[in-house]
Amino acid sequence: MINEEKVILMTKLASYEEKEGKKAKKVTEFFRSDYAVVQIIKSIIAATIAFGIVFGIYIFMDFENFMANIYKMDLVSYARNVLSYYITSLAIYVAFTFVFAMIRYILARKSLQGYYKNLKKLNAFYKDHKN
Repeated sequence: MINEEKVILMTKLASYEEKEGKKAKKVTEFFRSDYAVVQIIKSIIAATIAFGIVFGIYIFMDFENFMANIYKMDLVSYARNVLSYYITSLAIYVAFTFVFAMIRYILARKSLQGYYKNLKKLNAFYKDHKN
């Protein structure tokens, strides 16, 4: 005879494994700090590429004026300004990445805790009703 409670529990578990479970397991394969570091490294690479693209577009927007004034401008102070913009934008991006990585990790852990709780219920069900 089919037990409805067992079927519902198994359906919940299978649904979780197919959807959220894969993502949550990938996140929680790491320690919390390791996961944050990996995400920060990815964001540093992405922010550097994005800054380079935006800076390149900024230069090429008025390239003729830039080339005409390149000999008149103080290149060291210009490079310092660009570097300060880069570091500021990178720091902001890394801070947001850290916060979002921690939130994602915590939510994935809570999600997996619920999954493991359901697995324990199923295990207890099998121990109680050996069929």
